[in-house]
Amino acid sequence: MGRFRRRMYENYAYEFSTDESYNEAYKKVKKIKGFYSHLKIYIIVNIIIVVSSLNSDYFGHSIHESGLFDWRTYSTALYWGIAVLIHAFTVFGPDVFFSRDWEQKKIQKYMDRDAQNKNKWE
Repeated sequence: MGRFRRRMYENYAYEFSTDESYNEAYKKVKKIKGFYSHLKIYIIVNIIIVVSSLNSDYFGHSIHESGLFDWRTYSTALYWGIAVLIHAFTVFGPDVFFSRDWEQKKIQKYMDRDAQNKNKWE
């Protein structure tokens, strides 16, 4: 955290420290920021690995000899990619498919539908 942001947070920390929703949102933003940093490093490192696997004399050799289709070139990307997916799932969680209030909305929807059906025949 930069000095300016840290100083600004310290100045206003007493106002936000008792606000539980702010603290939860702050933690969530930190987790998302950590995930995007992880994803950025993953992409940069794997680009470096692919580029470095190419021979310096690329035009003198065929693509098969240059290492572009070698398993070792992409094995790091595969295994690390699995770790990035797990990290994404822990950050964004199962709320991606079912939000916290999804169950309540569905219950309300079915209750409304039942109420309409009862009124329909009266």
